Amino acid sequence: MVLSLAVIGVLVGAIYFFIPHDDSRSAEKNAVQTVDYRLEATMARRAAPYPVAVPKGLPKSWRATSVSYKATKDGKGGAWHLGLLDPEQEYAAVEQSDAPARDFVKDVTLGAAKVEGKQAVASKKWDRYKGDTYNALVREEPGVTTVVTGTAPFGRLAELAASLETKKG
Repeated sequence: MVLSLAVIGVLVGAIYFFIPHDDSRSAEKNAVQTVDYRLEATMARRAAPYPVAVPKGLPKSWRATSVSYKATKDGKGGAWHLGLLDPEQEYAAVEQSDAPARDFVKDVTLGAAKVEGKQAVASKKWDRYKGDTYNALVREEPGVTTVVTGTAPFGRLAELAASLETKKG
């Protein structure tokens, strides 16, 4: 039995050595597929009853990985989502909805809790949320709640929030 395990170990080692693979940081970066969110953003801006927030002027090192707009069944609202990777490969997302803010924030931040203090982003103040999985910056305005959330640190979330341009289609 020991001899069989030794033969299998040598075979596995040979396969690992001779089969091409890439364990570099660039391989990890290239493994994540990026998406173009411009068309989806245009459609969301036309459909949403609130001004949809889309990043403008972010460096190319920020990469969009997911995008969606889900309208409500009655067509009077919905939820906008744009997921990105920051330059350090941390996740950050823009989430917007006209749903009740408390439940929406709890859902998209995976249960993060509001903490003391505000985050200054441009000329606006955002509420800070901290959780086991995600941090978040939250801004409630009449008719829409905007959440910038993810595993990225607050500084990166603030950078994303500062880049947001809101407009109605």
